[in-house]
Amino acid sequence: MEFDIAIIGGGPAGYNAAEIAASNGLKTVLFEKKYIGGVCLNEGCIPTKTLLYSAKTLDSIKNASKYGITLDNAPSFDVSKIIDRKDKVVKKLTAGVSFKLSSYGVTVVKDTATITGEKDNKINISSGKETYSVKYLLLCTGSETVIPPIKGLSEVDYWTSKEALEFGDLPKSLAIIGGGVIGIEFASFFNSMGVEVNVIEMMPEILGVMDKETSAMLRSDYAKRGIKFHLNTKVTEVTKKGVVVEKNGKTQTIESEKILVSVGRRAITTGFGLESLNIELLKNGVKVNEYMQTSHPRVYAAGDITGFSLLAHTAIREGEVAISHILGEDDKMSYKAIPSVVYTNPEIAGVGKTEEELTAKGEPFRVLKLPMAYSGRFIAENETGSGLCKIIVDDSDRIIGCHMLGNPVSELILLAGIAIENGNTVEEFRKHVYPHPTVGEIIHETLFS
Repeated sequence: MEFDIAIIGGGPAGYNAAEIAASNGLKTVLFEKKYIGGVCLNEGCIPTKTLLYSAKTLDSIKNASKYGITLDNAPSFDVSKIIDRKDKVVKKLTAGVSFKLSSYGVTVVKDTATITGEKDNKINISSGKETYSVKYLLLCTGSETVIPPIKGLSEVDYWTSKEALEFGDLPKSLAIIGGGVIGIEFASFFNSMGVEVNVIEMMPEILGVMDKETSAMLRSDYAKRGIKFHLNTKVTEVTKKGVVVEKNGKTQTIESEKILVSVGRRAITTGFGLESLNIELLKNGVKVNEYMQTSHPRVYAAGDITGFSLLAHTAIREGEVAISHILGEDDKMSYKAIPSVVYTNPEIAGVGKTEEELTAKGEPFRVLKLPMAYSGRFIAENETGSGLCKIIVDDSDRIIGCHMLGNPVSELILLAGIAIENGNTVEEFRKHVYPHPTVGEIIHETLFS
């Protein structure tokens, strides 16, 4: 059982890297103990976005009268059909990934893989009753949900993001512990479904390190829709009645039928024999260089295991860089323009530097910004939505950051990312011709503001 490369983990980093490696002539084996596609395809990105699209469709119908469309009856929904559609989408996409791996000649082992050591310049991996000997190893073991040590949590039937995707009946009320990306996306979905939602966040604002101005605008929008936000609030205990919180020295109980724990994820660096190769760790993950090499020259790592970005699109690019280096190409990983998107309604997205980050470092910058209403297409399609486009430039007038609120900014943020990655100045990037009318024109308009 000899291979050129073994990949442990079949998520976005792993399965994309396997396809590239095999298509370039490397004899490739991919180990996945649970399911091809990883958390992203099965328990994260895809199923949540499928649910969120159903919620967005429902929101649109609720507001149809603002577009001159009348309905005889109030809109209704079938939760079981929404869940069935989510499962159908996941099944279709995982089947597609499996087919591509097979067509490229990747050997897929659906079992646990354990690194057992190194001998004669070959890394040995045990899986089932077989031993695999490989020249190169790519670690793509992903991440896991962080469960905080909250008093009483183990005594209640709480949800993580996984269980929140598999509900049968909608709860009447939901308390979400954690106002990060995952928590806010679920808050958006359940709010659209008519559930009473409370979001509890220890920090002064939701969405962590994302731009504070657009995050606050999104929070304000959802507060008007009924979501209650508890910022600067610490969870001290969980009971069968709900969540006990503390703020400014005062304690209260937020009563809730269901509790969703969403305080973050952490890299998986144990449980597969990593210690047998003495790989160097750094903070919350495996230490890598710009080629995604670990401290072992023939062992690479990509995706959440590096503990850096924990985003599927970052993982895919890191896997590409790793395989390129194995193939002898000089392709380096850049984190200068990694987009972040929250698929709420409206969407929020950002790439590059934030005002808060630059201010903390004392670096000079200038902000260009316009309401999304400066785009004719946005006004035509978003009767009920507001939004903002903010572009940040340095003292050389180079674009170093962009933060947007409004639909469909998830599709537009790449434009700013390209400018940031290429080091474009305002003058250079505003010379591009944007099709009219498009929402993307807001970037062009903002560059002239």
